[in-house]
Amino acid sequence: MTTLTEYLWFETEKRQEFVRITDQVAEIVRKSGVTEGFALVSAMHITAAVYVNDWENGLIHDFQAWLEKLAPAGLDYRHHQTGEDNADAHLKRTLMGHQVILPITAGKLDLGPWEQVFYAEFDGQRRKRVIVKVMGE
Repeated sequence: MTTLTEYLWFETEKRQEFVRITDQVAEIVRKSGVTEGFALVSAMHITAAVYVNDWENGLIHDFQAWLEKLAPAGLDYRHHQTGEDNADAHLKRTLMGHQVILPITAGKLDLGPWEQVFYAEFDGQRRKRVIVKVMGE
């Protein structure tokens, strides 16, 4: 079995941003030489997510609005009693998920016709990373 581990680093300009990372993940898969296997893509911070969905600005806006309804910023969360002010970011990350496993077929990501890979940041403006671990033959 062949494996390759690489990291993608992000420092977003806004507190909340959605970043398409499909091309970076595909390049790591290509570099790995794996033709049949999987790529694990995982946010290594508890206020960031990785997910797969359509790359359409309206949908990204809808995700942001939906998450804000479910976990609004600015509430008096119990987590804030620890001196933090980012409980909503932790909750949003949990809703979106922290990792995805992507199939590799014939040396390429085997995604559906509209599927793209995204990094979602909910407490940004500082350096964070995503691990990409490729495994297979």
